[in-house]
Amino acid sequence: MEEHHYGRSEMTSKSGRGSVQARGILSALRGAALIAVVAGAGASLAFMLRAGHRQNSRILLLLFGIWVLFPFMTGVWAYVFSNRWTVVVRAPLYVVMLVVSLASLSIYGSVAFGHLRAKVGFVFLVVPLASWLVIAIAVSIATVVSSKQSRRADDT
Repeated sequence: MEEHHYGRSEMTSKSGRGSVQARGILSALRGAALIAVVAGAGASLAFMLRAGHRQNSRILLLLFGIWVLFPFMTGVWAYVFSNRWTVVVRAPLYVVMLVVSLASLSIYGSVAFGHLRAKVGFVFLVVPLASWLVIAIAVSIATVVSSKQSRRADDT
């Protein structure tokens, strides 16, 4: 069903407005994901340095810092290249970027400030690995769903 907007020379459909709203939501989600990943990377590194303040080995701190930053660097990489991907892949990616950032910060903060009584090294080894797995699984599932939808559209 088409409606005419008086004062404008264009015709829009109701589904077209939904598409514009979806693009707006995706754009907002994309921006929030980038902010969360960048802030999450900085705060995670700060929490790691606070938790490891008694560590004498600067090389070990450097290696842990790189390891802690890897999921966030993956998020930034995905952010840069995600414009080429379908919406079905991008939306879950942005949600996972937000969730990984918030979950990492809450876990790292709990360890850094002594609220979580776990081995510090263990937490800072396992959380980045788990974050990578969550990102990989989410993007893989979204890619499979996207390719199946693409095949269905080609068949019709």
